[in-house]
Amino acid sequence: MVVAFGNIFNNITLVRYNPDTSEAERMKVPIVYAGKERYVMRLQEDPYLDKKIQTNLPRMSFELNGIKYDPSRKQLTNIKNFAKASNADTVLSQYNPVPYDFDFSLFIYVRNVEDGTQLVEHILPFFTPDYTLKVNLIPEMGVVKNVPVLLKDTNYEVKYEGPREQETRSIIWTLNFTVKGFIYGAVSEPKII
Repeated sequence: MVVAFGNIFNNITLVRYNPDTSEAERMKVPIVYAGKERYVMRLQEDPYLDKKIQTNLPRMSFELNGIKYDPSRKQLTNIKNFAKASNADTVLSQYNPVPYDFDFSLFIYVRNVEDGTQLVEHILPFFTPDYTLKVNLIPEMGVVKNVPVLLKDTNYEVKYEGPREQETRSIIWTLNFTVKGFIYGAVSEPKII
């Protein structure tokens, strides 16, 4: 679920424009799995980003905040599913999955409002309020599921760092999501009777 969630946002491009509306710069916004606190601490340690190793903005990160059981999607757990293995002589089995909701947060770090709103505009239209991913969950069993990703809420905060005359700021957008996924048990090779 973590990899699938991160892949939703891994090809977002930001375009900056000149005053005459011609394109000035185009960049792919990087995304990593990391908590918000990591980037906020990095910006506070070096608000002007003048050290040799820098955090370039804009940037995105995401993290898994929690997992909770979803009883409304429960299936019979004692039912086994069978699939033919790649080796034609064996059969694989696995019990029905258990439904869980995975809560994620996506953080967008920018220096100006225009960059932030442009990135949010690349994301929000796809969630009405959900977006469905097709995920190959258990390749050896041929389990491919459509997994809904729900956008719960969106907010942002503006932080000013450094002396007043510098006006160094960071704008952090936070988008919270719930992924309606499943957790699967082990795949086994039952003995033939």
